[in-house]
Amino acid sequence: MKASPITGEALALYIHWPFCLAKCPYCDFNSHVRERIPSERFIAALKRELAHEAARLGRRRLTSIFFGGGTPSLMPPDGVAALIEEAHRLFDVAPDIEITLEANPTSVEIGRLQGFRDAGVNRVSLGIQSLRDEALTFLGREHSATQAVQALEMARNIFPRVTFDLIYARPGQSREDWRAELQQALTLVADHVSLYQLTVEPGTKFEGLFRQGKLDLPDDDLAAALYEDTIDIAGRYGLSAYEVSNYARPRAESRHNLTYWRYGDYLGIGPGAHGRLTLEGRMLATRRHRAPEVWADKVEAGGSGETSAEELAPVDRMREMLLMGLRLTEGVDATHFRQRTGHALEDALDAETLRLCVEEGYVEMLPQGGLKATPTGRMRLEAMLPMLLA
Repeated sequence: MKASPITGEALALYIHWPFCLAKCPYCDFNSHVRERIPSERFIAALKRELAHEAARLGRRRLTSIFFGGGTPSLMPPDGVAALIEEAHRLFDVAPDIEITLEANPTSVEIGRLQGFRDAGVNRVSLGIQSLRDEALTFLGREHSATQAVQALEMARNIFPRVTFDLIYARPGQSREDWRAELQQALTLVADHVSLYQLTVEPGTKFEGLFRQGKLDLPDDDLAAALYEDTIDIAGRYGLSAYEVSNYARPRAESRHNLTYWRYGDYLGIGPGAHGRLTLEGRMLATRRHRAPEVWADKVEAGGSGETSAEELAPVDRMREMLLMGLRLTEGVDATHFRQRTGHALEDALDAETLRLCVEEGYVEMLPQGGLKATPTGRMRLEAMLPMLLA
């Protein structure tokens, strides 16, 4: 059978696996702990939802696949292989497609790494979070620092691309502590690392502790100093901050996440997954049912667990594109901004606020009319953006 022609924008695919061994106290993701994980049912539902969406979207050019969670390394490798094979059947897959899977450094999950590589995964993201045992206990992690290092070394021998996460700005953490831990971590880096400041998210265990005065985070000055130290030390190891929390060597950036930050189209399937899709000239914000079993019921009944597909008004697209794009070191391209929002970049900005932000060194105008935030400005995006928009 002849394949249908490629249509529409290039596409990134996010596949959400909602199950975890335990719920981390800082995590606000849609993750669920189950005594027994019904893997077979959920993989079948993911395949069905993917086919349903492909029928709606047409044969798009697929540039990346990201298995996120939850803990997708709890999936059986043959289930991962089946989903990758289905994506190849339904879409026009780029020859250099990036296929990432998130994994934790527990013995159960690390034992599956070769199976994931055989399934077609070519980039693994390890949730290490810290190289200090006491910090791992505080963060509710199921692995030790020794296991984290062993997992990273094993992953580097299996996958062509490896990244991992660390969380800093923890209670009681000094600049000297973080600099030492970060330097140890960066000796293990291949080409990419994500370095996140600890934040208190609504609905998490840490939020309850924070409200009770039992969680003491670094003040703004110390947090800023830790961020500056992070950029400085990562740079010494050849990794540049291409986004607020992400560092990479040249051409090793996460292609999937760049789709989000550059405001491209992405399809999210699985419980609670979000998407941004261009259909017939409209941009839709899509959302799936969060409860895993209810989502699966909906997919089995009608092919999709989608609960909403709302058209984004121009002002919403402008706000989202600026919020995402200004996180990037490269900033927001003026031509691309007009293509995605229907408006000129300068029309979206309050002229007086923009002038003040330039004077204060928070943003810079680019030669072709684009806009980027400085390192100082990227730390203030959430406060700055509402004032910057016209």
